[in-house]
Amino acid sequence: MFQTFQTLPQMFAAFPTEQSAIDHLTAIRWANGKFCPLCGNADEKKIGTLTGTNTHKCYSCRKRFSIKVGTIFQDTKLPLRTWYAAIWMITNHPKGIASTTLATDLGITQKSAWFVLHRLRHAARTDSFNAPLSGEVEIDETFVGGKEGNKPAHKRVLGPGHHGASKTIVMGFKQRDGDVRAGVIDNTRAGTLRPIVERNVAKGSTVYTDEHQGYNDLRHDYDHQRLGHRKGEYVRGKATTNGIESVWALFKRQYVGTHHWISPKHMDAYLNEMTFRLNRRDLDKGQRVNGLLAQIDGPLPYKALIA
Repeated sequence: MFQTFQTLPQMFAAFPTEQSAIDHLTAIRWANGKFCPLCGNADEKKIGTLTGTNTHKCYSCRKRFSIKVGTIFQDTKLPLRTWYAAIWMITNHPKGIASTTLATDLGITQKSAWFVLHRLRHAARTDSFNAPLSGEVEIDETFVGGKEGNKPAHKRVLGPGHHGASKTIVMGFKQRDGDVRAGVIDNTRAGTLRPIVERNVAKGSTVYTDEHQGYNDLRHDYDHQRLGHRKGEYVRGKATTNGIESVWALFKRQYVGTHHWISPKHMDAYLNEMTFRLNRRDLDKGQRVNGLLAQIDGPLPYKALIA
């Protein structure tokens, strides 16, 4: 039976046993009907459950499976109740949670906690086929990484043009009264930025940016309004990028205050985590947990994560 809850104690009360947690996952994953994660068969008459077990059998491909197969929970040795606690923390802490803290709270190793969090970030990813943002959209890019002066001498990048040389570049979009999207980009040249804008923002929309030259060509397909940040202009009527810049401020507080350092390789995953929370900021806590449970398809083996 599908369960809802408003607080962490209520969540634990809703799932007093491992079986209740399995039943909840089954209700969410098969909300639109049973299907086989191995062959894709969606004929409910050809999917059965072995009596007295949590094992299902597809009579199309003749294989057995659990409700965890084909999800981020595949092959996990941790109880689902432990996973649910981790989901609660990652979806409801505004600046995320460190693997060391999660390990202490759940009584697992730091390595296991790190893997759990990365599987959850994998589930939190935004589907590439989502409808483009529209209306009024703020666009901005920023550099994420430690200050050169704080690094050991042998890791500093100094000299002319060194600003941002050793940092990761991320680009973000914030639709007014809508969703946030963000991701890592290779550089800030027009040839890189323009296709990303076209994939994420519907043509004809109003876009707000700073004066960066990489946005010059947007005027052909968008109502492009620019702010002269170098001249101290940050608001002009409805034109401002303060919304997306507040997203960067939040992410950098998460970077510095919670994780202290994020590998460029995994930066997109942490951005997924942040945008998942922001895009569900109007939901209650239990709904955010169930929202993540609704998109857990796609196993993430440890070898694939560290490759």
